[in-house]
Order: sequence, then structure tokens, then C-alpha cells
Amino acid sequence: MSITIKNASDIEAMRVACRLASEVLDMLTPHVRPGVTTNELDRLAHDHIVQVQGAIPAPLNYAPPGYTPYPKSVCTSINHQVCHGIPNDRALKSGDIINIDITVIKDGWHGDTSRMFVVGDGSIAARRLCSLTYDAMWKGIMKVRPGARLGDIGHAIQTFAENQGLSIVREFCGHGIGLKFHEDPQVLHYGRPGTLDELQPGMIFTIEPMINAGRREIKEAGDGWTIVTKDRSLSAQWEHTVVVTETGYEVLTLSAGSPATPAFVTAEA
Repeated sequence: MSITIKNASDIEAMRVACRLASEVLDMLTPHVRPGVTTNELDRLAHDHIVQVQGAIPAPLNYAPPGYTPYPKSVCTSINHQVCHGIPNDRALKSGDIINIDITVIKDGWHGDTSRMFVVGDGSIAARRLCSLTYDAMWKGIMKVRPGARLGDIGHAIQTFAENQGLSIVREFCGHGIGLKFHEDPQVLHYGRPGTLDELQPGMIFTIEPMINAGRREIKEAGDGWTIVTKDRSLSAQWEHTVVVTETGYEVLTLSAGSPATPAFVTAEA
């Protein structure tokens, strides 16, 4: 495994790309309402990234080995869709939950983040899933510091989620990121503390747990990209990009409109 360690100028470039990615979500937030289509959200995001930010939407035509090129500029995963949902002409309706996943390339560097949105009036169960998944991501982020292990992050996320009666998707994980969309290491959202790679200052990776209200099993929907829960239970995901600092961590994908950090994070800071 070859993990790239970023220097100060690399990290500054990543701060810019990651902030821009988060600002796309800020821009989209007022548009996520009943009646809007995910195609319209994709168009708004694409135009903002290209015309306002002078950046590139990384998902557009992205084609890892074995995949057809991804046809849109963002991923929109609704309700029981776990990840990689392709925007289309279906209108969102009140009660839907949707993950919008944004990756921008600015000056060669990738910024990657996603948020959950509850459309209109969501059920208590849907809001609970979205909220607890957000907390689970932060439980993982809080484990990031030099000398910690990747397994510490996964263990924190898994134990928190499973104690809430939720399940962790295991087939997809966080990843290193920088000049490439996906780099080493893989960041599992489950595992045992004290295992896997040791964290070092300058490592940059995403933490992006996918958490299901029902069972953890998933399947491909048939379009070559969209992943859904086998039991059609709701799935939620949040994603931040973080850098390991000399003393802990810095979340790079924050912007003016980012959701508030959970109280348990600020209490420990």
C-alpha cells in the first residue's frame, strides 16, 4: 500500500478544493425541496462548479475499471439507495431522504463531501437515521490523530451505529484523496481498534459511513452504478475529507453552510 503524505502546500490546495465542494452543497440546499428533480440539482451543481468556481466535477465521465463512464456531475441517492445514484427526471417528494455527493477538482486537487437532506416533512425514523449517521461519521473523525490506527475509526463508527440498532454497509469505504479521486488507504467503517495502518501527519482521506436502518446487505440496481439495500430499508451517508495534523485532525470540507458540529465533538475539544 502506498499512502501519499501531503506537504503544507498540498494541504492548502486541498483546503481550497474541499471548501469548494462543501460550498456546492450550500448552494444546493435551498433547492432541495418537493418537486425538484435530481437532474435539476445536477445541472445547478454542474453550472456552479464550472462557471462560478472554475473547477471540474470529478464524477462526470469517471470510469474506474469495470464501470461504464458515470454520466452526471453529482451523485444523488434517494431513500433505499445507498450510494452512486444517478440523477434523473424523477421529482423529489415530501418525506424522501437524499444524499448528494459532490467531488470537485480544483487545480488538480480533489475535494469530496456529501450531506443528507430530508425533503419536506420526513418521518421520525428517517430523521433519526440521518442524524445518527451524521453522529457516527463524527465519532470516526474524532479518532483521527497521529499514532492512531485506521481500525480505531471503523470501530468507533461501527459500535456507535450498531448500538443504535443500525447496520454498516461494508462493501464501500472511505479513501485517500488528493491528486487522484481515490488513493490509499481504504478507510473501513467497521473493524477492530489497534488494527490496520497507523495515521501520520499529512495523510488526507475521507470518512463516509453508509448506514442502513435495516440489514446491511446491498445489491446493484441494474444501471451499473446505483447501489441499494437488499431489504429496501432506508440508507443514509455523510462524508467529510480530513487531514491528520500534528496534534489531531482538521476537517477540510467545511463551509459557511455546513451543518453544526455535534455537541459531543465540541465538548471534547
